[in-house]
Amino acid sequence: MTEIPNINLNNGVHIPQLGFGTFQIKPADTVEAVQRAFDAGYRHIDTAQMYGNEKEVGQAIAQSALDPTDVFVTTKLNNNKHSRDDALASFDTSLKDLGLERVDLFLIHWPLPAVGNFVDTWRAMEEIYQSGRARSIGVSNFQAHHIGRLLAETTIPPAVNQIELHPYLVQSELHAYNDEHGIATQAWSPIAKGLVLDDPTIVTVALAHNKSAAQVVLRWQIQLGNIVFPKSATPARIQENTAIFDFELDDSEMSMISSLDRGQRTGPDPDTFNYVP
Repeated sequence: MTEIPNINLNNGVHIPQLGFGTFQIKPADTVEAVQRAFDAGYRHIDTAQMYGNEKEVGQAIAQSALDPTDVFVTTKLNNNKHSRDDALASFDTSLKDLGLERVDLFLIHWPLPAVGNFVDTWRAMEEIYQSGRARSIGVSNFQAHHIGRLLAETTIPPAVNQIELHPYLVQSELHAYNDEHGIATQAWSPIAKGLVLDDPTIVTVALAHNKSAAQVVLRWQIQLGNIVFPKSATPARIQENTAIFDFELDDSEMSMISSLDRGQRTGPDPDTFNYVP
């Protein structure tokens, strides 16, 4: 079984660097997918209120032979729960659905700059953290200027910033900003929904290491210091995605992959995305 390294967050909490993402996994398929992830060695599960599968993630944890304290669980605040009271109540619902007394990481899913004041939302997150029911709190899809407001106007800095990041969207400036402020970078859509897998540069590197293109991109993420959680409901791919710790990319290969950056998003722009369900 693969031993996955941990990263130390700015509040001392250890987070597995490789996790299992559940975005777009249907609730009916979630229990089996998460159980397969556990079998493959994953101990970090990423879900969200918006995904609609927190109950099934909780069922998978309860049905496994694992101690729940051995599983690192991340979930995220839905876009229609940004007021203080809604944030607190929805967090209670997440804990109930997950069947847990606390989560390891709770994130604001999107800043929604035109919808409300995410600074006030963050203050509700601070309350949750101070209650001990979330071991760490962070943000998702925040730009540097969003984080700058939090650092200037609130007390607790985010432990992580979960952003879209892949070879076609390297986000080097935002990554450096996170590093400068002690905020770990998590990468969602780490293989750009498959868009990068046929890139000739990545295919060449993969052939050199006798690895798949996806494994090479995930290894690139790991060596950048990112926390990454690929999503797949396919058993073979779930297993394959953990087999990235038995090889290393050299500096030239890392640079070659990073040079593919074209600023191409597969998801919304956080400065303009204001969707509320």
